[in-house]
Amino acid sequence: MSTYGEPAAPPSVAGIATLLGVWAHPDDEAYLSSGLMSVVRDAGGRVAVVTATRGEQGTDDPEAWPPERLAPVREHELRASLAEVGVREHHWLSYRDGELAGVPLERGATEVAAVIDVVRPDVVVTFGPDGMTGHADHRAVSAWTTEAWRRTGRRAELWYATLTPEFHREWGDLNDRVGLWMDAPPVTARSQLVAELRLVGRRLVRKHRALRAHASQTRVLEQLVGPATYRSWWSTESFVAAPTG
Repeated sequence: MSTYGEPAAPPSVAGIATLLGVWAHPDDEAYLSSGLMSVVRDAGGRVAVVTATRGEQGTDDPEAWPPERLAPVREHELRASLAEVGVREHHWLSYRDGELAGVPLERGATEVAAVIDVVRPDVVVTFGPDGMTGHADHRAVSAWTTEAWRRTGRRAELWYATLTPEFHREWGDLNDRVGLWMDAPPVTARSQLVAELRLVGRRLVRKHRALRAHASQTRVLEQLVGPATYRSWWSTESFVAAPTG
């Protein structure tokens, strides 16, 4: 069954009653999973999000935007972005932006495991070990979440956000032009995905609004590439199941 005339959710997504996302910075959740969150909420499901930092280092102009000024801005942006997709359950871990790689795995995993125990999700979604862009904070959150999932008995499914060869063919030049990757990005064949969401109609509008809510991070980029291109760029969300072995 579809919503608003849009494609029906894949069976793996349609069955999610409770979704938990675990991310490093405000806006990670919007780029990689706001469509997924929207679909789960449309179906009456519960969505909770964990963010490890306030993203207070996320600026090219630290004199105008010192951490103590940028952090509350990004907190507000995150709340507004989540509201665009109907999500109001959020947990901060209160680490410093850019320092997650120095946090012991035991500490990070214990905090994520505590949230998993409270939320009891059907599916947990986060970065893959590659950290999507290669960012050290992203890689750390992936490691914490994977270890927490193991410690909590793998009761939930664990999905990693990924990209397909088709995405790289379509957007590779643009990705290179804006310097998106710090390291080699993930590539997963569509046949290996546990879920792929191609957002159109109202769901794509919601995602665009969720991204725009993170204006301190997204406004300049959207102006650079244009609204139509920006909206299409991240209109597909792809996920691969974490290995269980």
